[in-house]
Amino acid sequence: MTPLPRPDRAPEPGQPAVLVRDVDMDFGSGPLAVAGASFALARGRFLTILGPSGSGKTTLLRIIAGFQQPTRGEIRLGGQAVTATAPHRRSIGMVFQKLALFPHMTAAENVAFPLKMRRHDPATIPGKVERYLDLVRLGGLGGRRIHELSGGQQQRVAIARALVFEPELLLLDEPLAALDRKLREEMQLEFRRIQKELGVTTINVTHDQREALVVSDEIIVMDHGRIQQHARPVEMYRLPANPFVAGFVGVSTFLEGRRTATGLDAGGAACAGTPVGAIPEGAPVQGAIRAEQIRIEADPARLAGCDTVLRGIVRDTIFEGERLLYLVEVPALGLALQVYHHDPEEFALFDAGAEVSLGWNARDLLIFNRQDGRDGR
Repeated sequence: MTPLPRPDRAPEPGQPAVLVRDVDMDFGSGPLAVAGASFALARGRFLTILGPSGSGKTTLLRIIAGFQQPTRGEIRLGGQAVTATAPHRRSIGMVFQKLALFPHMTAAENVAFPLKMRRHDPATIPGKVERYLDLVRLGGLGGRRIHELSGGQQQRVAIARALVFEPELLLLDEPLAALDRKLREEMQLEFRRIQKELGVTTINVTHDQREALVVSDEIIVMDHGRIQQHARPVEMYRLPANPFVAGFVGVSTFLEGRRTATGLDAGGAACAGTPVGAIPEGAPVQGAIRAEQIRIEADPARLAGCDTVLRGIVRDTIFEGERLLYLVEVPALGLALQVYHHDPEEFALFDAGAEVSLGWNARDLLIFNRQDGRDGR
């Protein structure tokens, strides 16, 4: 067996590590699984492709990996066209939800496997295996069989195995989805640490918005096969491109109405807001406001600095551990707003049935043209 080739040249300065251009995937039944996907990813960046089930995110990852050939479009890795290149001829490491570790091998043997398959010098393999087991904090555990390791330790073996041959690109296909919440959050931080330490270009696929925000340098949100937005996590969260992104990333309430000079009119209630793009007055719009951007007080005078103040009645209080979520019915709007509590010193503040005032500033309510993307709810 001949060694598998590595790229014969490094990307030129400024050349993206990954380039996806005008990619479609048509399975022949129903709408396109991926439609017109295009993006570029610089070397050393951590990108997460985020979206609900059926959004096309996993299909796009499989196209980048070479497991599926796109109906149309181009994939370039390190400047080289690889659209028609077999997966094993691409310098890619992968970690799957089902880790596919070899149960009859030890942890060290699992990590060594890709090196042996690529005909690395046998004398160098033990040292490389030890280095990568240390990297994932499994030093001293290389002799254990897979069944002797915890779920988190098995995840670390899979990461080490994917990285030990120093691929140009690491692909993560929801590898944390089967873990419990605490372990999943620990492993999110581990992925981020390892990626930063090695500087390996990484593309992660998940439906977990927290994971995307925690680990990523950049996020792509997909829905119905299309890229809805590609941005840094802070920009994605604070400036969603359309109602779908606003609804999928974070907890938002949506208001229907018509555009006014200062915001929107929701059934006679004037709400200060900021339009996303040029929207003419009188146009049907949808406003989105995040739960943490709404202030809640018993005394409306304490909201004097807010641009919008509305009265409401607390209908439910939901304890989420680190915070409280109130569902507040606002008669003027004809709907209930979701509101996160802001004062940790007085955590249990309002009971169901309490009359309260809600307030926000114009910058907090984003106003979208009703034609911009899918409904956020």
